[in-house]
Amino acid sequence: MSTENLTTCWEKLDRLGAEVSKNLNLRKAFADDPARFDRFHVTQDDLFIDYSKNLITDDVMAALRELAKTANVESWRERMFAGDRINVTENRAVLHTALRNLDGNPVMVDGKDVMPDIKDVLVRMKRFAARVHTGDWKGHTGKAITDIVNIGIGGSDLGPVMVNEALRPYHVDGIRCHFVSNVDGAHIVDTLKNLDAETTLFIIASKTFTTDETLTNAYSARDWLVGLLKDEGAVAKHFVAVSTALDKVAEFGIDTDNAFGFWDWVGGRYSLWSAIGLPIILAVGYEKFEELLRGAQAMDNHFRSAPLDRNIPVTLALIGVWYRNVLGASSQAILPYDQHLSRLPAYLQQADMESNGKSVTRDGKPIYYETGPIIWGEPGTNGQHAFYQLIHQGTELIPVDFIVAANALHPLSNHHDKLVANCFAQAEALMRGKTEAEVRDELAGGNLSPAEIDVLAPQKVFAGNKPSTMILYKQLDPFTLGRLVAMYEHKIFVQGIIWNVNSYDQWGVELGKQLAKELLPMVQGNETADARDASTAGLINQLHALRG
Repeated sequence: MSTENLTTCWEKLDRLGAEVSKNLNLRKAFADDPARFDRFHVTQDDLFIDYSKNLITDDVMAALRELAKTANVESWRERMFAGDRINVTENRAVLHTALRNLDGNPVMVDGKDVMPDIKDVLVRMKRFAARVHTGDWKGHTGKAITDIVNIGIGGSDLGPVMVNEALRPYHVDGIRCHFVSNVDGAHIVDTLKNLDAETTLFIIASKTFTTDETLTNAYSARDWLVGLLKDEGAVAKHFVAVSTALDKVAEFGIDTDNAFGFWDWVGGRYSLWSAIGLPIILAVGYEKFEELLRGAQAMDNHFRSAPLDRNIPVTLALIGVWYRNVLGASSQAILPYDQHLSRLPAYLQQADMESNGKSVTRDGKPIYYETGPIIWGEPGTNGQHAFYQLIHQGTELIPVDFIVAANALHPLSNHHDKLVANCFAQAEALMRGKTEAEVRDELAGGNLSPAEIDVLAPQKVFAGNKPSTMILYKQLDPFTLGRLVAMYEHKIFVQGIIWNVNSYDQWGVELGKQLAKELLPMVQGNETADARDASTAGLINQLHALRG
């Protein structure tokens, strides 16, 4: 990567940014250029990405693609798929793509094809889920399993939770899935209070079987089960593990035959495709899980082969870089118009912010430009009655991804038509706005005096020129969900390459955990906090005062 050539790319983008900020009006751009929509969209089968309502021009997109080429995005992409150790700080390959390589082409890591091991785990999960679904797997008292409780945190929770909710219409009858992540005891207590120990199966998801929050919840669940069933031997019938630490799994009381492993080249936030997806299989069945994998694989193939100008993840990534680094947007809103995608924004928060929230380059040098944006959002139409006010009339530039299906998976077509109409309307409203002249014309038809109109008119003006991307597809099935998640994964990858950061480590999560271990004896009253800073010591002393 030539630093000089990169500087030239950024200088060109900065010049274009100044021009766009001064001259581009989206309402006028559409009026002057009827072909804008035809030119600024990209597709993969039924997946349709309209990016014409963004603050971009042909010159901007050409310059962004030149930036991608100069940053060697294409060669880094091949290195990832080839199993190179692109996670440089942990000296690991990055191969979540191999987990959905259902065609079985060899994927080599250190000279070994990893596909046989991947297929073996998939087969084991398929067989296990079938035993649960048929009732062949029975609890300690001989009753079939009706409830699954997944205990994990971070990537061991967010992905399965999101997919479980997204695929709710496909859930297997007779199986209910629950998820516990927070070390706050209320989470495990509230989850267990309405469950029957005889028919509940726990999945403990921790690669090392040492994650403090997960193990705290796991032992509380173990105590609950043993306390009700009065037999330590019941643990083996009601607990399985997603872990590679077989010694610790056995020590807990889990039969190691019921431990499902994954590999160090699978990052936590990219792990739902692995054994971490076991609760997904139990929720929707192996066949639907495989469709999820095939959807992700389809996006992998598209990302790997499509030219930059027709490549969905690359296009989304470049537009995001444009807003973050040239136009100064600090956040990105993810707004799915689908209640079943209610957990997608939270999932993408981790995927994006844990990946690209970095302040040093891959080789450890300080960064003096902006990297990962703040990711946030909620489903429409709820958000319209909450934070859309700020997007429409606030002072922040907030690019938006709208996500919507053409067809609902429920019979209430009038509901879905209204949902889609609202989604399209919000994108149009953000783009076109409402001028003061239009407001005054509208108010003039009422009973307001000229003076009242003068007061009210500025309040009802919408500046418009607010950017958005529309992501439209036929329906939210497992295949499409797989495509959507993989699309965002690859978007994050491209942006990480352009920003020259390692998107696959997360050292920033460690310090707080370390300090929590130090503070725990002080919180428990077993050690003094006098040596801590005045605020921390003061808070601990106040805590004990409140506890009496």
